[in-house]
Amino acid sequence: MPRTATRSSKTRSRASRAPNAIDMLTDDHAKVRKMFKQFEKMQEGEEREKAELVQQICMELSVHAQVEEEIFYPAARDAIEEHDILDEAEVEHACAKDLIAQLEGMQPGDELYDAKVTVLGEYVDHHIKEEEKQLFPKVKKARLDLEELAEQIEARKGELMH
Repeated sequence: MPRTATRSSKTRSRASRAPNAIDMLTDDHAKVRKMFKQFEKMQEGEEREKAELVQQICMELSVHAQVEEEIFYPAARDAIEEHDILDEAEVEHACAKDLIAQLEGMQPGDELYDAKVTVLGEYVDHHIKEEEKQLFPKVKKARLDLEELAEQIEARKGELMH
């Protein structure tokens, strides 16, 4: 007997569901990883393009970190028992914010500019892996209202972007 065209809610694509906080944060991760890869491919002489890309990376990371710290981490802290994961995430955010602040006061061609962008990318990549492999699965199991968190995150991101 042929299968019907309907799919279970488990197999539906992300686009057909209401957004949830973990999907939103994961999408942010993918976006910023792509920007770091783009930076790696840039050549000497592309200083204006580098500066614009790094400015965008710094803005995206700053907003992402702020919504995690204000909305997602407190909810996760209430929902899961393993607070060490969240403590480490907050320390990683502090390190990233320090590099972001340094980069915001620099220009391509400045001493250590490219190195700082590269190290920021490595910090962020490590942070993303821990969140996606350790924190997010625990939060999913805790049965938080991830759709409500997504609405809060989306609203706060809108405020911060303007």
